[in-house]
Amino acid sequence: MFIRFSIRGIFCVAALGCALTVPARVAAQSRRGAAVLESKVRELITASGAETVAVAFRDLQTGRELLINPGVSFHAASTMKVPVMLEVYRQAREGRLSLEERLPVRNEFKSIADGSTFSVSPDDDSEPTLYKKVGGTETVRELMRLMITESSNLATDIIIERVAPARVMDLMRRMGARDIKVLRGVEDGKAFERGLNNTTTARDLLILLRAIAEGRAVSREASKEMTDILLEQKFNEGIPAGLPAGVRVAHKTGSITKIEHDAGIVFLKDRKPYVLVVLVRGIADEKRAHKLIADISRAVYEDVAVARP
Repeated sequence: MFIRFSIRGIFCVAALGCALTVPARVAAQSRRGAAVLESKVRELITASGAETVAVAFRDLQTGRELLINPGVSFHAASTMKVPVMLEVYRQAREGRLSLEERLPVRNEFKSIADGSTFSVSPDDDSEPTLYKKVGGTETVRELMRLMITESSNLATDIIIERVAPARVMDLMRRMGARDIKVLRGVEDGKAFERGLNNTTTARDLLILLRAIAEGRAVSREASKEMTDILLEQKFNEGIPAGLPAGVRVAHKTGSITKIEHDAGIVFLKDRKPYVLVVLVRGIADEKRAHKLIADISRAVYEDVAVARP
């Protein structure tokens, strides 16, 4: 009798112990999975020969994260257009402007360095059609669309002059993006020479895109509209190139000499999306930089697909 009781007791204690350790085992498996993903991504970064790469990943379904150099500052390139878009929607909500307001299309702006004038070169712009409208007007809504989907520099400078960099910065701090800096428009050469540049970190772009993805950026309606605009992105050599056909990505790229960035929200079927930001500095060949971003995107997607609940 004593022996039978002990066996049952041992069995019950063992069963209870197993039950108690299930969460611990799940957590351990999650940590191992995160370690494997980080190892893969770091191997890709090392093999690329890049000077610096930052990665910020957050799965909104499971809460898993991967952060590599999240607080390192980079020239923002055209990723700064996301904060500008956010401020446009904030001012629209507050009644400071209307998305249907028509702004003069002109190609003359003041440098933040000394107040002198500069123009945006159509030869260095990815969107040429707006230059044909100089002297006329265009709506804020259309200028914003060109700024994001076509990465129009001219549209960006027109809009940022209207909403003001200081207000953009105020919104960034309110949203918790502590390090991102939006000081000026695009192609302000004198400001560039003085080091007065727009900068960002992977962490801050993650914060902004996560807010949009979760419907917390300005308002749920504004977040939905911003997502729809980002989904129309025309430059898809980075994050989307590492994904299977048909996977939707709401994202914004950035590119200048030896700088390639991509930051986006990746939508998968029957689950919440994930946010991925990849910032690359120090690769002269654009195609190599794009491939690195695509390879990191593929590694993250495969990890999410395997771990999908």
